[in-house]
Amino acid sequence: MATDKNVLAKGIKYLSGALPLLFIGPSLIYNAFMNQHTFWHYLVLGIGIISCIASVFLIFKGLQFIMKSLFNE
Repeated sequence: MATDKNVLAKGIKYLSGALPLLFIGPSLIYNAFMNQHTFWHYLVLGIGIISCIASVFLIFKGLQFIMKSLFNE
């Protein structure tokens, strides 16, 4: 049972794309709640929530590709 290196590299790319979003998303949400007196609060909050959801999705897809590369049919 050999590891498919191309699929493994694709999974690692997804995980490396999720890493910055893991830090940017919560910091944007925190910043939005600290600056509730401005109009931009809702825009920053929306971007923070979207980046958190995107990071969870990228982690899921990255782990899915890594599992596929290790345990292929």
